[in-house]
Amino acid sequence: MQQVLDASAPGDWRALDPENTLVMQLPAGRVVIELAPAFAPAHVRNIRALARNGYFAGLSINRSHDNFVVQWGDPEEDAARRKALGEGALAKLPAEFDRPAEGLAFHRLPDVDGWAAQVGFSDGFPVAREGGRAWLAHCYGVVGAGRETAADSSTGAELYVVTGQSPRQLDRNITTVGRVLQGIELLSALPRGTGPLGFYTDAAQRVPIASLRLSADLPPAERPALEVLRTDTPTFDALVEARRNRRDDFYKRPAGHIDLCNVPVPVRARKTD
Repeated sequence: MQQVLDASAPGDWRALDPENTLVMQLPAGRVVIELAPAFAPAHVRNIRALARNGYFAGLSINRSHDNFVVQWGDPEEDAARRKALGEGALAKLPAEFDRPAEGLAFHRLPDVDGWAAQVGFSDGFPVAREGGRAWLAHCYGVVGAGRETAADSSTGAELYVVTGQSPRQLDRNITTVGRVLQGIELLSALPRGTGPLGFYTDAAQRVPIASLRLSADLPPAERPALEVLRTDTPTFDALVEARRNRRDDFYKRPAGHIDLCNVPVPVRARKTD
């Protein structure tokens, strides 16, 4: 795979949109998240408003569920005492579990999938589609909006990231809003919570969030200087094939198949002239 990346051209990569890039600052470093407005426009608008209101500053990571997810937001259980969402952020959003497949750029994988008729990528995001609908798949690093029992009870104020084996049973049951591009190790390596569902039982175990801001609102020098491999190019197809059928001496039998969530989408420091 490295040979494929080494041979890639500048046009095989794309820069991040600062309006769709979140930067979460933790004590151990920062986490960069790319939002997916094509799949959850209402939630992304709300998350942008929350970020601009400084909503997440002073809140915390409250859950680390082994082989599942890490979750952050307001730890206060009493709804009346929770932090106000602030100006421009709505307290009620529609569920955005999927969207029409028509009009969505989709680069299909030939491999079969147990969860959908077709799988592939759309602008770097892992996507499944079936019956005229498409949705973000719950792969490692994908970010979703936590909710209560009601389908329309998420606002983007409570977010989680997949840090374990891809829980594809959640597909089309929760609104997915983006994916982590950098810093996933700061989340996946957190101590596991000992309470039900991996919640931290001791407030001292929670990881404080110094800030969560849009890249567009940061000084230019502080914005993530990253670029993502485009997933609609022959270079990406060659990368997938190199991962699907390993040709090095260690592998004695090519697999002939790859799972959607095992396809890497490389991210690198943006190259400058």
